[in-house]
Amino acid sequence: MSGERRRAWPRWLRRGPMEAVATALIAAGVFMLLQPFALWLYTWSFVTTLTGTAMFVVVSKFPD
Repeated sequence: MSGERRRAWPRWLRRGPMEAVATALIAAGVFMLLQPFALWLYTWSFVTTLTGTAMFVVVSKFPD
């Protein structure tokens, strides 16, 4: 293959874009926790923050 190995990971599945998505989920969860308007947003805030945190831990192991 002429010295350069074909990359196995799709570009959208790289660490940078996925860490940005995980960070956005964490920020959305914190916003949902702190807003005073909708009870259903407050109800789902912990799950959203936890999902973003778990996703960040997993995608931090992805290749660059």
